[in-house]
Amino acid sequence: MNPNRTLHRVVVTGVGAVTPIGNTAREFWDGLCSGRNGITRVTLCDSEPLPVQIAGEVKGWNPEPYMDRKTARRTGRFAQFALGAAMQALEDSGIVIDPSTRDDIGVVMATSGGAFDMTEPWDEMKIKGANRADPFIIPRLGQHMGAGRVGRELGVRGPNTTINTACASGTDALGHALNLIRLGHARALLAGGAEAIITPLSLASMGRLGALSQNNGDPENASRPFDLNRDGFVLGEGAGVLMLESEESARARGARIYCELAGVGWSFDATDDTAPDAEGQALAMRRAIADAGLKAGDIDYINCHGTSTPYNDRTETAAIKLALGEHAYRIPMSSTKSMTGHLAAAAGGIEAVAAVLTMEHGIIPPTINYTTPDPACDLDIVPNTARTATLRAILSNSFGLGGQNVAAAFLRYDG
Repeated sequence: MNPNRTLHRVVVTGVGAVTPIGNTAREFWDGLCSGRNGITRVTLCDSEPLPVQIAGEVKGWNPEPYMDRKTARRTGRFAQFALGAAMQALEDSGIVIDPSTRDDIGVVMATSGGAFDMTEPWDEMKIKGANRADPFIIPRLGQHMGAGRVGRELGVRGPNTTINTACASGTDALGHALNLIRLGHARALLAGGAEAIITPLSLASMGRLGALSQNNGDPENASRPFDLNRDGFVLGEGAGVLMLESEESARARGARIYCELAGVGWSFDATDDTAPDAEGQALAMRRAIADAGLKAGDIDYINCHGTSTPYNDRTETAAIKLALGEHAYRIPMSSTKSMTGHLAAAAGGIEAVAAVLTMEHGIIPPTINYTTPDPACDLDIVPNTARTATLRAILSNSFGLGGQNVAAAFLRYDG
């Protein structure tokens, strides 16, 4: 690396969201503050034969405000969500894309793409033969098309990158974008995650794994992070995107700055294919705090991974204690997955939007459906009702099935 290279501070200048509780960032935030529940019976497929029949679906989605009808038909649902959230974040930021700016703006998007959506094309090929196979599977459902569709529709020519590290992906994408801007490879990046994997295969497979709640008769109470009676996570879909920008670029154009993305930390459990590890998770949090130039006692709030599985919530609680020591008992935390479900690769994207807006408004979203305390999850999880607070430093955690861990530190921007 060039020893004379300047490292740029990175700020957030725009937010966008498509979620089970609102299809814009404003609707999403209003839903979080009011404790709106986005979990319902599945409508995207016939779930009757499946062990899991509930999910956090995006409601009333119409891609046409973001792309023409022809483009929408050849664009996977996950990529439609990515473009919707990205265009919201772009508009919110006030950046104008033109020949003078387009080469220095890019996209880093986390997604699973169409990994669980190949059943119909496969069945069609088996019935009609190989010569009738869908030739557009890759441009429609390939993982790269989350970032690719955004970059193409907006006409930006900066870095265009796709991330998949399981459920850590969305925050992982923010970290890669942070370092690209720090090192001067782009002046601005649309970064986050997009996911649309509510399909028979995903519901059946994850249901058999034992990861998903099977509380089919009571969808609204199925996602209950940190509650003693939690029985698994609820799958969600949608997208969350931040406009990340170098401080110099934002200040030069007089942009409104939400906050600074001050640090990101990564780790890997290296223990088990499915079971989480508290020491690995704590290491990611410590690294994010150090990367931001902070100390454990500086953290004012944590947007937890908080999936609502027995193992994850217990392990994350232990990890927060390892990372923050006694300070863990003095700060609030919450899981917005109680309202949206778990968006897998996109979870860190919408939770980053939630963290940014939490700092902006000084309101901590609640963990809804919390009725019975779990002695193993004995921290302040802000149950059921939003809470006002003065916040300077926030952590957002994302932990992937398989051991990938990422935490992001957001810091109030004081200029």
